[in-house]
Amino acid sequence: MAKKKTIDWALAPAPENKDHITIKPQYELFIGGKWVKPKSGKYFDTINPANEQKLARIAEANEADVDAAVKAARKAYQGPWGKMPASERAKYIYRIARLMQEKARELAVIESMDGGKAIRESRDIDIPLAAAHFFYYAGWADKISYAFPGKQTSPLGVAGQVIPWNFPLLMASWKLAPALACGNTVVLKPAETTPLTALKLAEIIQEADLPEGVVNIVTGAGATGAAVVNHPDVNKVAFTGSTNVGKLIQRSTAGSGKKLTLELGGKAANIIFADATIDQAVEGIVNGIYFNQGHVCCAGSRLYVEEAVYDEVLRKLKHRMNSLVVGDPLDKNTDIGAINSKEQLGTINKYLKIGQEEGSDMFQPTCDLPSKGFWCPPTLFTNVAQSARISQEEIFGPVLAVQTFRTMDEVLQKANNTPYGLSAGVWTDKGSKIFNMTTKLRAGVIWANTFNKFDPTSPFGGYKESGYGREGGVHGLGAYLNLN
Repeated sequence: MAKKKTIDWALAPAPENKDHITIKPQYELFIGGKWVKPKSGKYFDTINPANEQKLARIAEANEADVDAAVKAARKAYQGPWGKMPASERAKYIYRIARLMQEKARELAVIESMDGGKAIRESRDIDIPLAAAHFFYYAGWADKISYAFPGKQTSPLGVAGQVIPWNFPLLMASWKLAPALACGNTVVLKPAETTPLTALKLAEIIQEADLPEGVVNIVTGAGATGAAVVNHPDVNKVAFTGSTNVGKLIQRSTAGSGKKLTLELGGKAANIIFADATIDQAVEGIVNGIYFNQGHVCCAGSRLYVEEAVYDEVLRKLKHRMNSLVVGDPLDKNTDIGAINSKEQLGTINKYLKIGQEEGSDMFQPTCDLPSKGFWCPPTLFTNVAQSARISQEEIFGPVLAVQTFRTMDEVLQKANNTPYGLSAGVWTDKGSKIFNMTTKLRAGVIWANTFNKFDPTSPFGGYKESGYGREGGVHGLGAYLNLN
């Protein structure tokens, strides 16, 4: 009898070209419209998490550098930017958006090299959405009075903004665009592990001829961020990051008169009812936790499945996980890129161990991981207790905890039983069920029959320990204005 022929479905490598990008060997601080050496003379390396190769040396700002940046921002606020008609400000913001579009391919490649995320996500989501935020808020700049009828509006002054490593350019755009549209000036501190696209944005800002000092970018680690937050001449603090750091910021700004918005951790529940379109739901689960390496504060890291379809969902989910490609972030075939840093990989591995010690069953598809870099295969835990740490604590990695439910009241109780309240997802064929769930889930953003969809016109933010305040949409303007 002839032996059955097996088919090799392995994909040929399809790496994105890097010839069109420019990364300088060394980057200084961007203060007052110029590149300035750090007063400390200190630098640190930013590396590619996929191969651990050095990409560039980055200046480390200290308190004196932050003070210089805040003074430059204050000078611009009291000078050209503060006196400029709103319609003229809009032109600058629009110009930045157009330049981001023109350089989108370069920005996407650098984002994937510096952060480890798959090029498909950088190219198709992060960079277009970042530009879209500048376009959107450029349109609002001379229409602020229409957004808040009956109110007297005025800018706050100097905004200090600290952003995370999971969406470096997008988070910068979320914060910069509304602040500029409202007439504020900014001191921005990107994450120390992903500073490159923020520094490329500084080059775009120079090319757009934005007045000197309107946007200042200071790089460094936690001490640099603390200097921005605690500077006495900063009027507004915007922070996206961990809940623990957010609590420190809240305490440090209490009584200072600074306006504050916090977008912190999450432990989002993805809920599948028996009447859902299962194939669509499974793809939404994969998109919500695996395609982004779980590096999203709103990642759907808790899955609740109605008992009647649990076996089907689990079978299809494991089958889909087996098809995911883990590897080079610049390869267009890659679904799951590298973990952002060695430290973050250590945290994820710690939780994998905790999950097994707590008695949950762990599933990981068989896949070959590169020998260098920071990697974690997509991971699934079943038989998870509601009190388990992997069900209650944010892991920030491609790790999904699965539980079952029988009734709507039961799943609502389980989904809301967490310190976080950033996002959630509901999968069902019944519109009435969607509306009933969304009114009772304690989450800032709830998706129905989809997950991780963003738009600059929609507000984003959380409840409880996921922070407060909203970014995006008209709500994002109010965070950067005095309203009387």
